[in-house]
Amino acid sequence: DPSPVQSQIENIQDQLEMKQNSLRKNKLNARSTKVDLDYNVQVKKLRIASLKSELEDQEQLLEVGGISPAKFEKTKQELELAEKDLIMLKEKNSINLQQLEADEEGLRLQIEMQEKELAVKEEALSKMIIRAPSAGIILSIRGKVGEKVDNDRLLIEMSDLTNFKIQGKVDDDYSEQLKTGIRVYVGLDNEQLTGVVGTVNPVIRDRKIEFDVNLRESNHYKLRPNLNVSLDIVREERDSVLRINNGPAIGRGNEHKVFVLQNGNAEEREIKTGMRTEEYVEVIEGLAEGERIVLSDISSVEDLEELELEE
Repeated sequence: DPSPVQSQIENIQDQLEMKQNSLRKNKLNARSTKVDLDYNVQVKKLRIASLKSELEDQEQLLEVGGISPAKFEKTKQELELAEKDLIMLKEKNSINLQQLEADEEGLRLQIEMQEKELAVKEEALSKMIIRAPSAGIILSIRGKVGEKVDNDRLLIEMSDLTNFKIQGKVDDDYSEQLKTGIRVYVGLDNEQLTGVVGTVNPVIRDRKIEFDVNLRESNHYKLRPNLNVSLDIVREERDSVLRINNGPAIGRGNEHKVFVLQNGNAEEREIKTGMRTEEYVEVIEGLAEGERIVLSDISSVEDLEELELEE
C-alpha cells in the first residue's frame, strides 16, 4: 500500500516549503541588517571626521590662547573614544554578518538533507507503483492488496495494443505445406498487408491447424483486437512470370485449349499452365505477352479450331 509513503512525501514537501520560506526571510533580513550596519559605520566615520576638524581648529586656538587646554583635551578624548567605537562597531558588524551567513548555510543544509530524503521516498513510491511499458488490455491480475510478492513473480498479464499479430486457421489437408517463414497476404478493408507464418501449433483441433502470422506493419492503424481478416498463404513464389486471369476457360490440370484473339478471329491454341490462385494462372507455354484470349466458357464450341467474332 503506497499510502504511508505518499503521506511521508507530502509531509516532507510541507517542511521543505517552510524551510525555503525561512531561507528567503533570512536573506531579506541579512540584506536589511547589512544596510543598517553600513549606515551606523558611516555615522561613526562622519562623527570622527567632524571631531578631527574640530580638534585641528582648537589646536590653532590653543596656540593663541583662544581656548583652554582642558577643552582641547576633552575634544581629543572624544576623538579617541569615537575611533575606538568605530573599531568595535566594525567587529560587531562582522560577527553579526557571519552569524547571518551561518544561519543561511544551516537552512541550506537542512533543505538539502530533506530534498535527499524526499528523493529516496519518491523512488520508493515509484517502485511500489507498477506501470506497463505500453498501452494494453489487462487480461488477469494475480495478486491481492497488501500481499507480499517476490521479485520474479508474474502479477499482471496484459495484451499489447501497440503491435498486433494474427492467429489463423487452415484445414489440416495443408499441414505439410504450412511452414514457419512462408509469406502471407492479409486482406484488410481493400488494403493488403504482408507477413510471414510464425509459430505453427502442432495440435489439430476440429481438423484445423492454428498458426500465428507476424505482420510487417504490426502497428497498422486499421488493426484492432478480435478483428476478422482474410489470409492468403503463399505456398510457392516465382518472379517475372506470364500470367492470365483465372476464368471458366481454364479448367483443372496444366494443359488447356483456349481461343486466342487475332485479327477479329479467335484461333484455338494449346497452352501449358503452372501455379495458380483464385485470381491468376501462370502461363508456361503457348502464349506471348500482349496476346488476348477468351476466358469465358467455351465448352459449346470446343470442337472448333477457329471462331469468327462479330461486334
